[in-house]
Amino acid sequence: MKKILVTGALGQIGSELTSKLREIYGSDNVIGTDIRKIDGQQEQGPFELVDVTDGKQLFDIAKRYEVDTIMHLAALLSAKAESFPKVAWDINMGGLVNALEVSKNLDLQFFTPSSIGAFGPTTPKDQTPQDTFQRPTTMYGVNKVAGELLCDYYYHRFNIDTRGVRFPGLISYVAPPGGGTTDYAVEIYYEAIKHNAYESYIAEGTYMDMMYMPDALNAIIKLMEADPSRLVHRNAFNISAISAQPGDFANAIRKHLPDFKLSYKVDPVRQQIAESWPNSIDSAAAANEWGFKADYDIDRMTKEMLEKVSTKFNVKQ
Repeated sequence: MKKILVTGALGQIGSELTSKLREIYGSDNVIGTDIRKIDGQQEQGPFELVDVTDGKQLFDIAKRYEVDTIMHLAALLSAKAESFPKVAWDINMGGLVNALEVSKNLDLQFFTPSSIGAFGPTTPKDQTPQDTFQRPTTMYGVNKVAGELLCDYYYHRFNIDTRGVRFPGLISYVAPPGGGTTDYAVEIYYEAIKHNAYESYIAEGTYMDMMYMPDALNAIIKLMEADPSRLVHRNAFNISAISAQPGDFANAIRKHLPDFKLSYKVDPVRQQIAESWPNSIDSAAAANEWGFKADYDIDRMTKEMLEKVSTKFNVKQ
């Protein structure tokens, strides 16, 4: 990668990935794009307003900046996609096809993330294999399975260097939650600092895979820099760091805030989504093919999250 275009650059992943890529490859070599702007974005490096459902607009920006890589992150997440399934299809699939077409026409390297949402209730729940049944029951999951297959198709049919991972829930103190089912694992830290209590919309005992954002960013960059001859699965590597349920986060927080209170008010929609996903997934293929390894466990992540959120809200622990 030498010159990179990032779609969805203001989202949960994009906001941090764009900054990290600029640190590594230089500010002028990373072009952030999104459907909206925020103050100060233009000062950090090149930034363009782009609607990924407009293929011509995306092509024109990629060509003008002479990029060699697209990192396509623009998407509607799981809970929001259930509220607006047709919109989710148009953005998640229409935007993906457009980004792949740009990569085909300009011969670009390509990354887009899949998700544990690509699995469904018939998938093995524990240590979910890399290759297994994928019959999701959500629009987001359908989008992700279709996206994995579409990226495989563009690789085999057009020889486009497509790569991707199946992300678990991502935890970060930088960007606010964006409508995902695993967002409770971000909100719990904010509420711990603000109110020393949290009401979880996910039920007690519901395990899902999670990952701290620094591990996620490192995984993207490591995969994109990996020797292509070693990549077998290419577009849908299982990666994970933590399998946890709400009580596990509460217990980790209580090591720093002993009086923290956790209660439950279950959201039926997000709970149903969560129950259709694995409890834990097997990341062996990613480790074997490109050296994936997570550095943060729940305790190390919790200590850092509480410190960072405290600083963000100017609260002394």
